Amino acid sequence: MNILPKSSTPRSWGIKGGALLLAVLFLLLAVTALASICLGSVRVPLREVVSALFGGEVPWESQAIILYSRLPRVLAAILVGAALAVSGVVLQSVLGNPLAGPNIIGVNSGSGLFVLIAAVVWPGRWDVVPLAAFAGALLACGVIYLLAASTGASRITIVLAGVAVSGFFSAGSDAIATLVPDAWTGMSTFLVGGFSGVTMAGIRFAAWYILGGLLLALLLSYDMNILALGEETARTLGLSVGRCRLLLIAAAAVLAGGAVSIGGLLGFVGLIVPHAARFFTGEDNRLLVPAAALLGASFVLFCDLLSRLLFAPYELPVGILLNFLGGPFFLWLLLRERRHRR
Repeated sequence: MNILPKSSTPRSWGIKGGALLLAVLFLLLAVTALASICLGSVRVPLREVVSALFGGEVPWESQAIILYSRLPRVLAAILVGAALAVSGVVLQSVLGNPLAGPNIIGVNSGSGLFVLIAAVVWPGRWDVVPLAAFAGALLACGVIYLLAASTGASRITIVLAGVAVSGFFSAGSDAIATLVPDAWTGMSTFLVGGFSGVTMAGIRFAAWYILGGLLLALLLSYDMNILALGEETARTLGLSVGRCRLLLIAAAAVLAGGAVSIGGLLGFVGLIVPHAARFFTGEDNRLLVPAAALLGASFVLFCDLLSRLLFAPYELPVGILLNFLGGPFFLWLLLRERRHRR
């Protein structure tokens, strides 16, 4: 099943062209990361940043800002952006729906609810948080996929069902936040989404889940291309459709869960970035997956930097900025889908 509108321009990249595209996106990520470390309410010179990263001597104040505040934040934004973007690519492929995204169909909300439950049951256990986030994301993915597979629901119906699932899980999160407000000191930031106060210890456990999910999605990217041809064709070509979709759903859940355990309930990254990356790469998931990972990391990094600079020295949670950007984009996609169905 081709999830792109017929009017989309197909692009064909050779090995050299694809490598060049990924190199440009990696350079964009590197520049954005350096800017994010240098800029903020307190500006740090680039030479001090480079010196601190490579073990040189820098003033203690700059070293503390770089190593204990901005570097963990940059790494968190990179991991979360890449995870949510690739999770969106996988969900759109499995569901055959360009409107699918981790926050749109309730994956983020399910993950968030289980994280808050884990915070109440096992307070202070950072190693439990990614597992809880994965369980919640997998539950939400499973519900939506079973609905799509068993009823043959239309694209719009799947999105509406996802909104209902998301509302249910969000109600559970709000109930915990109201009844047990002291379960997690950063609960308000978690519910909005952001990287304020993130530490290396907080991202260490989730980073392994995210890297594993990215690797699994990359390994399954060719199978995703075959799935896009339709179930019958895929089976004719020898693909185990059920097993492949199960692995892809697990990859999407791991990625979304890992991202939520670090950055909270950030929205629309998994919807915006796959479409932006697909504009450059076309429909070949072998190139789309790594391109979306790099572009998603840069996008979240840039939005986080912007949220710190707009009202400096005050900080706007990046989740608010992403919702401002993602809401109109989702409405545009929705209207475009209606036009293509006519």
